[in-house]
Amino acid sequence: MIKLILKGAMMGVANIIPGVSGGTMAVSMGIYDKIIHAATHLVSEFKKSMKLLLPIVLGMALGIVVLARILEYMFARVPLQTNLLFIGLIIGGLPAITKKVKGKTIRLGHILVCLLFFGVVAGLAMMGEQEGAAADLSFNIINIVKLFGVGIVTSATMVIPGVSGSMMLMLMGYYNPILNEVNDFIDNLVQFNVPGILDGCKVLAPFGIGVVVGIFAIAKIIEIIFEKFPDHAYWAIIGLIVASPVAIFFMGSMGTITIISVLTGAVALLLGILIALKLGEE
Repeated sequence: MIKLILKGAMMGVANIIPGVSGGTMAVSMGIYDKIIHAATHLVSEFKKSMKLLLPIVLGMALGIVVLARILEYMFARVPLQTNLLFIGLIIGGLPAITKKVKGKTIRLGHILVCLLFFGVVAGLAMMGEQEGAAADLSFNIINIVKLFGVGIVTSATMVIPGVSGSMMLMLMGYYNPILNEVNDFIDNLVQFNVPGILDGCKVLAPFGIGVVVGIFAIAKIIEIIFEKFPDHAYWAIIGLIVASPVAIFFMGSMGTITIISVLTGAVALLLGILIALKLGEE
Protein backbone atom coordinates (compact mmCIF):
# COMPACT_ATOMS: atom_id res chain seq x y z
CA MET A 1 0.00 0.00 0.00
CA ILE A 2 2.71 2.51 1.04
CA LYS A 3 4.78 1.61 -2.02
CA LEU A 4 1.80 2.22 -4.33
CA ILE A 5 1.14 5.60 -2.70
CA LEU A 6 4.80 6.57 -3.24
CA LYS A 7 4.60 5.49 -6.87
CA GLY A 8 1.42 7.52 -7.30
CA ALA A 9 3.11 10.54 -5.72
CA MET A 10 5.94 10.32 -8.28
CA MET A 11 3.37 10.18 -11.09
CA GLY A 12 1.46 13.14 -9.65
CA VAL A 13 4.55 15.32 -9.44
CA ALA A 14 5.65 14.28 -12.94
CA ASN A 15 2.30 15.24 -14.42
CA ILE A 16 2.59 18.89 -13.34
CA ILE A 17 6.14 19.43 -14.65
CA PRO A 18 6.37 20.41 -18.34
CA GLY A 19 8.52 17.91 -20.24
CA VAL A 20 8.07 15.13 -17.66
CA SER A 21 5.50 12.39 -18.28
CA GLY A 22 3.37 10.68 -15.66
CA GLY A 23 3.10 7.72 -18.04
CA THR A 24 6.88 7.49 -18.16
CA MET A 25 7.00 7.47 -14.36
CA ALA A 26 4.43 4.66 -14.32
CA VAL A 27 6.66 2.64 -16.66
CA SER A 28 9.70 3.41 -14.49
CA MET A 29 7.83 2.28 -11.38
CA GLY A 30 6.75 -0.96 -13.09
CA ILE A 31 3.01 -0.32 -12.83
CA TYR A 32 2.04 1.01 -16.28
CA ASP A 33 0.55 -2.24 -17.62
CA LYS A 34 -1.30 -2.83 -14.34
CA ILE A 35 -2.85 0.66 -14.35
CA ILE A 36 -4.03 0.27 -17.96
CA HIS A 37 -5.56 -3.14 -17.12
CA ALA A 38 -7.22 -1.83 -13.95
CA ALA A 39 -8.68 1.21 -15.75
CA THR A 40 -10.13 -0.87 -18.58
CA HIS A 41 -11.50 -3.61 -16.29
CA LEU A 42 -12.86 -1.37 -13.55
CA VAL A 43 -16.39 -2.77 -13.86
CA SER A 44 -15.59 -6.45 -14.42
CA GLU A 45 -12.80 -6.54 -11.81
CA PHE A 46 -13.96 -3.70 -9.55
CA LYS A 47 -12.45 -4.85 -6.24
CA LYS A 48 -9.07 -5.81 -7.75
CA SER A 49 -8.89 -2.63 -9.83
CA MET A 50 -9.76 -0.33 -6.93
CA LYS A 51 -7.16 -2.03 -4.73
CA LEU A 52 -4.54 -0.80 -7.21
CA LEU A 53 -6.06 2.50 -8.36
CA LEU A 54 -7.09 3.99 -4.99
CA PRO A 55 -3.60 4.19 -3.41
CA ILE A 56 -2.14 5.42 -6.71
CA VAL A 57 -4.77 8.17 -7.03
CA LEU A 58 -4.23 9.09 -3.37
CA GLY A 59 -0.48 9.24 -3.97
CA MET A 60 -0.97 11.41 -7.07
CA ALA A 61 -3.12 13.84 -5.08
CA LEU A 62 -0.51 14.01 -2.31
CA GLY A 63 2.22 14.45 -4.89
CA ILE A 64 0.44 17.36 -6.54
CA VAL A 65 -0.56 19.10 -3.29
CA VAL A 66 2.50 18.45 -1.08
CA LEU A 67 5.52 17.55 -3.19
CA ALA A 68 4.72 20.13 -5.87
CA ARG A 69 5.45 22.92 -3.38
CA ILE A 70 8.80 21.32 -2.50
CA LEU A 71 9.68 20.83 -6.16
CA GLU A 72 8.75 24.43 -6.94
CA TYR A 73 11.39 25.45 -4.39
CA MET A 74 13.90 22.93 -5.78
CA PHE A 75 13.43 24.09 -9.37
CA ALA A 76 13.97 27.69 -8.25
CA ARG A 77 17.09 26.90 -6.18
CA VAL A 78 18.73 23.88 -7.82
CA PRO A 79 17.18 23.47 -11.31
CA LEU A 80 19.98 21.38 -12.86
CA GLN A 81 20.03 18.87 -10.01
CA THR A 82 16.21 18.62 -9.96
CA ASN A 83 16.00 18.02 -13.72
CA LEU A 84 18.76 15.41 -13.50
CA LEU A 85 16.88 13.70 -10.67
CA PHE A 86 13.88 13.24 -12.97
CA ILE A 87 16.11 12.10 -15.83
CA GLY A 88 17.56 9.51 -13.44
CA LEU A 89 14.05 8.34 -12.56
CA ILE A 90 13.34 7.88 -16.27
CA ILE A 91 16.63 6.09 -17.05
CA GLY A 92 16.14 3.80 -14.06
CA GLY A 93 12.85 2.64 -15.55
CA LEU A 94 14.31 1.60 -18.91
CA PRO A 95 15.33 -1.95 -17.81
CA ALA A 96 11.70 -2.67 -16.89
CA ILE A 97 10.56 -1.96 -20.44
CA THR A 98 13.57 -3.25 -22.43
CA LYS A 99 13.19 -6.69 -20.86
CA LYS A 100 9.79 -6.88 -22.61
CA VAL A 101 11.58 -7.03 -25.99
CA LYS A 102 14.80 -8.75 -24.86
CA GLY A 103 15.63 -11.83 -26.91
CA LYS A 104 13.08 -10.98 -29.63
CA THR A 105 13.98 -10.27 -33.25
CA ILE A 106 14.35 -6.54 -33.94
CA ARG A 107 12.60 -5.71 -37.20
CA LEU A 108 12.74 -2.57 -39.34
CA GLY A 109 9.19 -1.72 -38.30
CA HIS A 110 10.22 -1.71 -34.63
CA ILE A 111 13.10 0.70 -35.32
CA LEU A 112 10.90 3.02 -37.40
CA VAL A 113 8.20 3.11 -34.71
CA CYS A 114 10.83 3.85 -32.05
CA LEU A 115 12.35 6.69 -34.11
CA LEU A 116 8.92 8.10 -35.00
CA PHE A 117 7.79 8.41 -31.38
CA PHE A 118 11.19 9.73 -30.33
CA GLY A 119 10.79 12.46 -32.95
CA VAL A 120 7.24 13.30 -31.82
CA VAL A 121 8.27 13.92 -28.19
CA ALA A 122 11.45 15.80 -29.10
CA GLY A 123 9.50 17.92 -31.60
CA LEU A 124 6.78 18.77 -29.09
CA ALA A 125 9.44 19.77 -26.57
CA MET A 126 11.01 22.17 -29.08
CA MET A 127 7.59 23.68 -29.83
CA GLY A 128 6.88 23.89 -26.11
CA GLU A 129 9.55 26.53 -25.63
CA GLN A 130 6.91 29.03 -26.67
CA GLU A 131 3.83 28.95 -24.47
CA GLY A 132 0.46 29.64 -26.04
CA ALA A 133 -1.49 32.77 -25.12
CA ALA A 134 -3.01 32.51 -21.64
CA ALA A 135 -6.50 31.00 -21.87
CA ASP A 136 -9.65 32.73 -20.68
CA LEU A 137 -11.16 30.86 -17.71
CA SER A 138 -14.22 33.05 -17.19
CA PHE A 139 -17.38 31.06 -16.40
CA ASN A 140 -19.56 30.53 -19.50
CA ILE A 141 -20.86 27.59 -21.51
CA ILE A 142 -18.19 27.89 -24.22
CA ASN A 143 -15.35 27.81 -21.70
CA ILE A 144 -16.95 24.87 -19.87
CA VAL A 145 -16.92 22.87 -23.12
CA LYS A 146 -13.35 24.03 -23.85
CA LEU A 147 -12.15 23.00 -20.37
CA PHE A 148 -13.81 19.60 -20.75
CA GLY A 149 -12.03 19.11 -24.10
CA VAL A 150 -8.71 20.34 -22.71
CA GLY A 151 -9.08 17.87 -19.83
CA ILE A 152 -9.57 14.99 -22.28
CA VAL A 153 -6.53 15.96 -24.40
CA THR A 154 -4.35 16.54 -21.33
CA SER A 155 -5.20 13.27 -19.59
CA ALA A 156 -4.82 11.30 -22.82
CA THR A 157 -1.28 12.61 -23.20
CA MET A 158 -0.59 12.01 -19.49
CA VAL A 159 -1.35 8.31 -19.97
CA ILE A 160 1.03 7.93 -22.95
CA PRO A 161 4.63 7.39 -21.75
CA GLY A 162 7.03 10.11 -22.84
CA VAL A 163 4.32 12.66 -23.66
CA SER A 164 3.90 15.40 -21.06
CA GLY A 165 0.35 16.45 -20.24
CA SER A 166 1.71 19.68 -18.75
CA MET A 167 3.57 20.37 -21.97
CA MET A 168 0.30 20.03 -23.91
CA LEU A 169 -1.39 22.40 -21.47
CA MET A 170 1.44 24.87 -22.02
CA LEU A 171 1.11 24.68 -25.81
CA MET A 172 -2.64 25.33 -25.52
CA GLY A 173 -2.12 28.24 -23.11
CA TYR A 174 -3.84 26.55 -20.17
CA TYR A 175 -0.84 25.53 -18.04
CA ASN A 176 -0.37 28.61 -15.84
CA PRO A 177 -4.11 29.46 -15.61
CA ILE A 178 -4.99 25.90 -14.50
CA LEU A 179 -2.00 25.68 -12.13
CA ASN A 180 -2.98 29.00 -10.55
CA GLU A 181 -6.57 27.78 -10.16
CA VAL A 182 -5.37 24.58 -8.45
CA ASN A 183 -3.14 26.53 -6.05
CA ASP A 184 -5.93 29.03 -5.29
CA PHE A 185 -8.40 26.17 -4.76
CA ILE A 186 -6.05 24.46 -2.28
CA ASP A 187 -5.52 27.74 -0.40
CA ASN A 188 -9.29 28.39 -0.27
CA LEU A 189 -9.87 24.81 0.90
CA VAL A 190 -7.36 25.20 3.76
CA GLN A 191 -8.94 28.53 4.77
CA PHE A 192 -12.47 27.10 4.24
CA ASN A 193 -13.30 30.03 1.95
CA VAL A 194 -16.61 28.72 0.53
CA PRO A 195 -17.07 31.38 -2.22
CA GLY A 196 -13.47 30.80 -3.36
CA ILE A 197 -13.98 27.02 -3.35
CA LEU A 198 -17.14 27.36 -5.47
CA ASP A 199 -15.38 29.67 -7.93
CA GLY A 200 -12.57 27.12 -8.26
CA CYS A 201 -15.07 24.33 -8.92
CA LYS A 202 -16.46 26.27 -11.89
CA VAL A 203 -13.11 25.82 -13.62
CA LEU A 204 -11.73 22.61 -12.13
CA ALA A 205 -14.94 20.51 -12.30
CA PRO A 206 -15.32 20.48 -16.13
CA PHE A 207 -11.55 20.12 -16.52
CA GLY A 208 -11.46 17.24 -13.99
CA ILE A 209 -14.39 15.43 -15.63
CA GLY A 210 -12.59 15.71 -18.97
CA VAL A 211 -9.43 14.28 -17.38
CA VAL A 212 -11.32 11.21 -16.09
CA VAL A 213 -13.05 10.62 -19.44
CA GLY A 214 -9.75 10.98 -21.32
CA ILE A 215 -7.90 8.56 -19.06
CA PHE A 216 -10.43 5.75 -19.48
CA ALA A 217 -10.84 6.35 -23.23
CA ILE A 218 -7.11 6.31 -24.05
CA ALA A 219 -6.49 3.40 -21.64
CA LYS A 220 -8.86 1.21 -23.66
CA ILE A 221 -7.18 2.20 -26.93
CA ILE A 222 -3.73 1.45 -25.46
CA GLU A 223 -4.91 -1.95 -24.19
CA ILE A 224 -6.13 -2.87 -27.70
CA ILE A 225 -2.79 -1.79 -29.21
CA PHE A 226 -0.88 -3.92 -26.69
CA GLU A 227 -3.09 -6.91 -27.51
CA LYS A 228 -2.77 -6.54 -31.30
CA PHE A 229 0.77 -5.16 -31.69
CA PRO A 230 2.69 -5.79 -28.42
CA ASP A 231 6.24 -5.58 -29.83
CA HIS A 232 5.57 -2.39 -31.78
CA ALA A 233 3.91 -0.89 -28.69
CA TYR A 234 6.93 -1.58 -26.49
CA TRP A 235 9.35 -0.16 -29.08
CA ALA A 236 7.15 2.94 -29.32
CA ILE A 237 7.36 3.33 -25.54
CA ILE A 238 11.15 2.91 -25.64
CA GLY A 239 11.30 5.74 -28.20
CA LEU A 240 9.06 7.92 -26.03
CA ILE A 241 11.08 7.25 -22.88
CA VAL A 242 14.49 7.80 -24.50
CA ALA A 243 13.18 11.14 -25.82
CA SER A 244 12.00 12.23 -22.37
CA PRO A 245 15.42 13.48 -21.14
CA VAL A 246 15.68 15.50 -24.37
CA ALA A 247 12.27 17.02 -23.63
CA ILE A 248 13.30 17.87 -20.06
CA PHE A 249 16.42 19.69 -21.26
CA PHE A 250 14.41 21.66 -23.82
CA MET A 251 11.54 22.50 -21.46
CA GLY A 252 13.40 23.00 -18.19
CA SER A 253 15.66 25.77 -16.97
CA MET A 254 19.10 24.50 -15.94
CA GLY A 255 20.20 27.64 -14.09
CA THR A 256 23.85 28.58 -13.75
CA ILE A 257 26.19 25.69 -14.59
CA THR A 258 29.12 25.32 -12.18
CA ILE A 259 31.44 22.47 -11.20
CA ILE A 260 29.51 22.05 -7.94
CA SER A 261 26.14 21.97 -9.71
CA VAL A 262 27.43 19.39 -12.20
CA LEU A 263 28.84 17.15 -9.44
CA THR A 264 25.71 17.39 -7.27
CA GLY A 265 23.64 16.92 -10.43
CA ALA A 266 25.48 13.65 -11.10
CA VAL A 267 24.59 12.52 -7.57
CA ALA A 268 20.95 13.48 -8.18
CA LEU A 269 20.99 11.53 -11.46
CA LEU A 270 22.33 8.42 -9.70
CA LEU A 271 19.81 8.85 -6.88
CA GLY A 272 16.97 9.03 -9.40
CA ILE A 273 18.14 5.84 -11.10
CA LEU A 274 18.35 3.99 -7.77
CA ILE A 275 14.89 5.20 -6.67
CA ALA A 276 13.33 4.07 -9.97
CA LEU A 277 15.04 0.66 -9.77
CA LYS A 278 13.88 0.22 -6.16
CA LEU A 279 10.28 1.31 -6.76
CA GLY A 280 10.19 -0.77 -9.94
CA GLU A 281 10.84 -3.97 -8.00
CA GLU A 282 7.88 -6.30 -7.72
